[in-house]
Amino acid sequence: MPTIDLTHDVFEDTVTSDGITLVDFWAEWCGPCKAFGPVYEEASNQHPDVTFGKVDTEAEQALSQAANIRSIPTLMAFRDGILVFSQPGALPASSLEEVITAVKGLDMEDVRKQVAEAQKEAEKN
Repeated sequence: MPTIDLTHDVFEDTVTSDGITLVDFWAEWCGPCKAFGPVYEEASNQHPDVTFGKVDTEAEQALSQAANIRSIPTLMAFRDGILVFSQPGALPASSLEEVITAVKGLDMEDVRKQVAEAQKEAEKN
């Protein structure tokens, strides 16, 4: 499945949907972003069960700021609407494959439990 461009209008609906969504925050002027682009595109072709989105940080500055992007490229992974991975830097194909495999293998019941516990702890403070 080819990558999709994510804008402010569709970002939330996309990342909060069921399943896995990977998001690449990038910019045209960014050398590492350009190097990572083909790796990301190839992974999108190998994993049709995963949504691969791209956010142009220049065109979507407010979205990038809301996502707290400090360095590009930054890869985020969402599963069933929960952010489960976020890391700046271009990944080689093997590392991207490891991330995808790890996200697919998550026990989401346990992840939801951890999120709920963290929210309770945050409310106490």
